[in-house]
Amino acid sequence: MKVGYWLVLTALIIVAGLTAVSALNLPGNYKIFTVQSGSMEPTIKTGSIVVVKPQSSYQTGDVITFSEKNNPKITTTHRVFGINDGGFITKGDANNSTDSAKVADSQIMGKTIFSVPYLGYPVSFAKTQQGLLLLVIIPAIIIIYSEILTIKNEILKKIKCEK
Repeated sequence: MKVGYWLVLTALIIVAGLTAVSALNLPGNYKIFTVQSGSMEPTIKTGSIVVVKPQSSYQTGDVITFSEKNNPKITTTHRVFGINDGGFITKGDANNSTDSAKVADSQIMGKTIFSVPYLGYPVSFAKTQQGLLLLVIIPAIIIIYSEILTIKNEILKKIKCEK
């Protein structure tokens, strides 16, 4: 029972931590994003998280994460296929053709340093209202209740020993 408890607690802490970290800027200007599509498979699987870091320059072959020109909240992770005066030409590894819009340097969030397969699914779910409730709030209440019971039992033991 104790091993299962600690495994669940550890998993919840990791998911909660990654969820919080994905909303913040990390030291060193690292950022975490969730891959929502299979356009980079098999290199980066759907549901992976990618850790990106801004670079001073980008080259053909780099896997970058960039925001949409008109909506900076929407990001894409694709490979730099070419570079010209108009910007970066990008393409998902699984796609047959390059992306229709060129990517300006100002849209690039950074180069992918590494990815972790499937960890993006619970992180994305935790960002929803239901996910926050199921993965963070309810387990936190259960853990707090469990700790209160442990403290209560320790106090009762101490009282019995003193009598």
